[in-house]
Amino acid sequence: MVAVAQHPNIELITYAEVTEVSGYIGNFDVTIKKKAKYVDWDLCTGCGTCIEKCPTKKLKDEFDLGLGLRPAIHKVYPQAVPGKPYIDALNCLKLSKDKCGICEKVCPTDAIKFDDQDEYVTEEVGAIVMATGYDLFKWEEAYGEYGYGKYPDVITSLHFERLVSAGGPTGGKIKRPSDGKEPKNVAFIKCVGSRDDTKGKSYCSRACCMYTAKHAYQVKDKIEDSEAYVFYMDVRTAGKNYEEFYQRSLNAGAKYIRGRVSKIYPRGDKLVLKTEDTLLSMPLEVEVDMVVLATAMVPGEDSIDLAKTIGFSVDKDGFYQEAHPKLQPVETFAAGVFLAGCCQGPKDIPDTVAQASAAAVKVCGMFSKTELATEPMVSEVDISKCSGCGFCVPICPYNAISLKEIQERGHHGPLTRTVAEVNSSLCQGCGACVPACRTMALNLKGFTDEQLVSEVDALCL
Repeated sequence: MVAVAQHPNIELITYAEVTEVSGYIGNFDVTIKKKAKYVDWDLCTGCGTCIEKCPTKKLKDEFDLGLGLRPAIHKVYPQAVPGKPYIDALNCLKLSKDKCGICEKVCPTDAIKFDDQDEYVTEEVGAIVMATGYDLFKWEEAYGEYGYGKYPDVITSLHFERLVSAGGPTGGKIKRPSDGKEPKNVAFIKCVGSRDDTKGKSYCSRACCMYTAKHAYQVKDKIEDSEAYVFYMDVRTAGKNYEEFYQRSLNAGAKYIRGRVSKIYPRGDKLVLKTEDTLLSMPLEVEVDMVVLATAMVPGEDSIDLAKTIGFSVDKDGFYQEAHPKLQPVETFAAGVFLAGCCQGPKDIPDTVAQASAAAVKVCGMFSKTELATEPMVSEVDISKCSGCGFCVPICPYNAISLKEIQERGHHGPLTRTVAEVNSSLCQGCGACVPACRTMALNLKGFTDEQLVSEVDALCL
């Protein structure tokens, strides 16, 4: 991340979001909303004095998923690039109640700007790489039997990652969120939301088996005389050396139990899991101190709206749809737009890195040419027949058709008329617009009405 920030040919725009994308391959116009930070990062040195002196310190840290606390002025996370803070306007006493202002007084470089405003900029780019990542499945909306909101010691695997991180809220020590005590018995439940048509998603989230094996190993390694129970449907270890890592977790003493957990309820300061061992065909009750849920990976928030903005499709689960799963795995149906990472489907880190490299090579290959090779069989408009009704515009899945005004000579002078226009750089030759045209003004090159009639006549001879 530091290398990216320091690279002379990379402009890093953080704490921002894309609001509009127009244009086509080689000529995209991207409108970016730079959110108000209330800190001038050109002046800020990242010394941290403002963070230390801020009196509003007991806000739940979003990066720690509510396990830790943060002040109103803070970095997004400790290793953020650039390593400079911004002010949470909703919780800042100065911005919400016009009180305090201590950060402005203690800042040695006068970087605090309480009058900062959102800024909109437009960048011209030739290609776009989508890397919007993933979110966790909202298990609390589907799995009420697991006690969301009632049992603080039922957490997700991402919460557990923060607990074992040296930079996390507990300094890398595994502690129960409820009382801060070290858990001796930890249960891991896999496929919470994944491979579950009734409550979650039908697909496998791929990474869960391996990070659960890692978490179970960490419990056995970090906590003396501990027990790690893993409840699973199937164990999938398809990557290189993944099976060996899974065996390492088993050899460390992790207990794998095949079966779904049906209910979690408290017993004293413990949690009881009602389940079954399908290999032994017998019901089980397991008493533990903490439960970790391996929840499904789902598309990032607002990613579907962003896909609509740019002009390409998503699959039934909301992940970005590639042009072809084997021949064009990093390309979309929108020319010049490429995919990388979990926006296209659940992936682990090696697969994500590989796909990101492929997307980068595709962009470099496109930019290395002086001319663009386009699909020869594209739609064309006979403007003498076009009525300008615009029926074809919403039909086109690639946003390749637009309306334009042309000047014509009439009986009483020049006339202005609206007709359809096809952008051949965007058109993929699907032909969806041809049957939609009421005046038969649209034709697909190579498949015109005259050509098709001639083929039929030749067959009948």
